[in-house]
Amino acid sequence: MQSLNDFDMFPTTYDSIVERINNINPIKYAKTRNFINGDVTYLSPYLSRGVISVQQIKEAVLQKGFKPYEIEKFLQELAWREYYQRVWQVKKELIFSDLKQPQPDFLHTQIPTAVIGAATGIETIDAHINTFYKTGYLHNHIRMYLASMVCNNAKVHWLVPATWMYYHLLDGDLASNSCSWQWVAGSFSSKKYYCNQENINKYTSSNQRHTFLDDSYEHIATMPVPKALEATSSLTFVTNLPQTAVPKLDTTKPTLLYNSYNLDPLWRANEFVNRVLILEPSHFNQYPVSDKVINFIIDLSKNISGIEIYVGEVDSLVSQYKNTDLTISNAFISKEHPAFEYYPGIKDSRDWMFPTTQGYYPSFFSFWKKGMSAKSKK
Repeated sequence: MQSLNDFDMFPTTYDSIVERINNINPIKYAKTRNFINGDVTYLSPYLSRGVISVQQIKEAVLQKGFKPYEIEKFLQELAWREYYQRVWQVKKELIFSDLKQPQPDFLHTQIPTAVIGAATGIETIDAHINTFYKTGYLHNHIRMYLASMVCNNAKVHWLVPATWMYYHLLDGDLASNSCSWQWVAGSFSSKKYYCNQENINKYTSSNQRHTFLDDSYEHIATMPVPKALEATSSLTFVTNLPQTAVPKLDTTKPTLLYNSYNLDPLWRANEFVNRVLILEPSHFNQYPVSDKVINFIIDLSKNISGIEIYVGEVDSLVSQYKNTDLTISNAFISKEHPAFEYYPGIKDSRDWMFPTTQGYYPSFFSFWKKGMSAKSKK
């Protein structure tokens, strides 16, 4: 698989994405995924952007002859993503507030200047922050280390730093990002997650000593805010969208609405429809992303035959169907998604691993057990 040193970590052609799926080794993944140089799939940006689905990956891996019990850890990691989507479906905007209980012991709602400037003094963390700005990607363990350092060592509320990370992530998913930060911070889990220098060294192949994290977990949990993390910054996040004309729709045909979370080139691929990737300023004002993320989304959309890109609000498209033979309720088709519930028309289901396991589950493993139980009854 590719490494963090590769110039182009995330090619955008569909063939290159399928090749990555075909190269998955779920056994090796389970054994090495926590290590920074482990055999991870690098598929998260394509999953988050809806180019592929967790079910598609699951089926591809099982077709290689693996039994579900042999690759349970790999399947669970796929299911985590689905679990957070189900939480979002039920909790809606509440995912942007403390879900289970208030975050314990936070002091303020800014972000440490040392984190955004890659100057924490934890050498491997700082190196990965600098790489993050270039690639739009962080290994999951680095995300957890950062969240722990910010929320639990610097005692910052999780929301602003989570927004900072989401802004830069190619695989930014509002549910996965918010819920993961809350899991670390203790507002969506029974306890906070802490890391120390020994753990960081083990999983990043580093050997740094004598940092503020070079201590026992017990002492780290009670120490005051490290001096390196005391200074804070306020950030402003802005999305720069391209300018486009309003597409002229053929109103004798329905219109498929694509967005930053649905870029599936196989979706209704053989139907005679209008296809529009809609990038709504209102959405990106609320959930801003970087130039790199916008360019990545646009590049991925090139896999969709006949796609038009429109920067504007969906109402401008709806108005074109007035006084036509198609009613609004059947003129537009989209995939169900909590961020775009307001879209008019037909909502196709997404491709779920556990399609019948819906609703809110207080923990991942209660969701997992229910999903596996439903599968076994088929």
